[in-house]
Amino acid sequence: MKYEVRYACHPADFKSYDTARIREEFLISNLFEADEIKMVYSLYDRYVVGGAMPVNKALKLEPFTELKAQYFLQRRELGIINVAGDAKVTADGTVYELKYKEALYLGAGIKDITFESVDSKKPAHLYINSAPAHKSLPSRLITLKDANVLQMGALESSNARQINQMLIKEVIETCQLQMGMTELKPGSVWNTMPAHTHLRRMEAYFYFEVPEKQAVCHFMGQPDETRHIWMKNEEAVLSPSWSIHSAAGTSNYIFIWGMAGENLDYTDMDIRQPNELK
Repeated sequence: MKYEVRYACHPADFKSYDTARIREEFLISNLFEADEIKMVYSLYDRYVVGGAMPVNKALKLEPFTELKAQYFLQRRELGIINVAGDAKVTADGTVYELKYKEALYLGAGIKDITFESVDSKKPAHLYINSAPAHKSLPSRLITLKDANVLQMGALESSNARQINQMLIKEVIETCQLQMGMTELKPGSVWNTMPAHTHLRRMEAYFYFEVPEKQAVCHFMGQPDETRHIWMKNEEAVLSPSWSIHSAAGTSNYIFIWGMAGENLDYTDMDIRQPNELK
C-alpha cells in the first residue's frame, strides 16, 4: 500500500496557485503500479481515490494510519470500476468477478478484501473511490446492463455522450458514494458542459481510454476564476465543492465520476452557461 494525504484549500488561496501547485494539490497520477495499491486520502469530504493493479499476487486492502480503523471498511463504503483486464475481488469470502467497465459496491463492515487479476498478462486496473458510511448496506456487482443510461449532448456542440449511472440511488442504495462512467462519442470532446458546481458535495474525475499522444484539458476553479490541468490517460483529479469540473480533449475519451457529500440527488447542480465562465 502506498498512500498520501491531500488537504483542502480555500478558493481565495487557490487563485494564487501556479501550474505546479495546482497539479500537486489536485492531480493524481501513476495510480496503477504492478502489485501495488495506491491511495490518496482527500480532506474534501474525507474522500479516497485509489488504484489497484494486481499482477503476480493478490493484494489485500488494508487501512492506513490516518483512518484510525481496524480494517478499511470499518466506517466506510467502497466503489470499484475495472478499466482493464478481468479481475476477482474477494470480500469476506465472497468472490466477485469484474470485467472491463463493470463496477462493484462494497458496504461498510466488510473486513477482508483482496484484489486479483484473472490473467497476469492482462492485469486488472481497479479504480477505487471510498467515502465515510453511517451504516452497512448490501454489496453488489453492477454491469453496464444494470446502469441507468442517459444520452446527452449533441455532435453540433461537440459533447454527444452516454452517461452510465452505476452507483446511484436509482440503481443501488449507498450511504453517500456515487459513481458512474461517461463515454464521449467520436467527434465529441467536451464533458460536463454547461459546467456546474454543487456545494453539497465534492467530486473526482478519472480519465481513461485517452489515445496515445492525446490529452484532456480539465477545467476547475470558481466559475469566475477558472484554471486548467492538462491530463494524460489514467489520471484522476480532485474537484472541491466550490469548483467547476469540466474538460475538453484532443480526442474522445471516457471518464469515471465519483462524488460524496450531503445528498444523493444527481441533478443537484448550480449550472453556469459557457458564456458566464471566466
